[in-house]
Amino acid sequence: MGAKTGLLVYADGDVPVRLKGVGTADLEQTSAMMLRLYPGWTVEPAAAASNLWEGVYPPDGRAYAASWPGVELLCDRRVMVDRPSQLPDELVAASAGRRMVMHAMHSVVDWLAFGVWEDGRLIRSLSLSPDSGIVEDIGEPLPFEAPFWAGERPADVVSWPDAEEDEEPYPLPFHPLAMGEDALRALCGFILEGRPEPDDVDADAIGLHGFVVRDPGAPDPAVKEAALRAAVAAMGPPRTYRFGPDGKLINDDAS
Repeated sequence: MGAKTGLLVYADGDVPVRLKGVGTADLEQTSAMMLRLYPGWTVEPAAAASNLWEGVYPPDGRAYAASWPGVELLCDRRVMVDRPSQLPDELVAASAGRRMVMHAMHSVVDWLAFGVWEDGRLIRSLSLSPDSGIVEDIGEPLPFEAPFWAGERPADVVSWPDAEEDEEPYPLPFHPLAMGEDALRALCGFILEGRPEPDDVDADAIGLHGFVVRDPGAPDPAVKEAALRAAVAAMGPPRTYRFGPDGKLINDDAS
């Protein structure tokens, strides 16, 4: 699994139903939405556009968005907060009178977080990863969660080469990314990995406008980029693995 998301959707009712009825999003209307969601920020339309399937995890400092009557959508790493209950106030305030869904996951750390608000009130929030455990768990579990908590969807983990026989089991009863895909389908109507179903939203066909977003109080992007390049330069050579005939991982660098 390699999916990453930073997604926020506002809808007058059921999100999947609304998304199935959208057409081309108006740029002026979408720009107005962005200015409401980013008060005090610099928000500029970008030439690069995307779609809902490819744009759910934009580069840092970029956002993809669309606004239609009855449903609005934002893709931005800004919404990837550890605790959905701590989503920025202006983003929550925009959900007054409608449903809001937040979905965030990152495959590198097996992290998932999602939240559902109704008329500005948080009704369900979950955030968890194998390293941090359950970070936040608010409200009653939603129907799609049931098989995971019941132990019907245990984590299928491939052991690393040379792992000890008594290595500790996966620290969660299920894999967060597996639940993440089910959450994405249940709450937004589509998935990123796995087998599509006939009733799924065609995320690839939903176009999104691109924006450059800059927080005046944030560090200079050039400084952040320089720090990232320095960190990469300090890393050792990459290690490569492949699956052997028995399904176990083999370290090609060790041969």
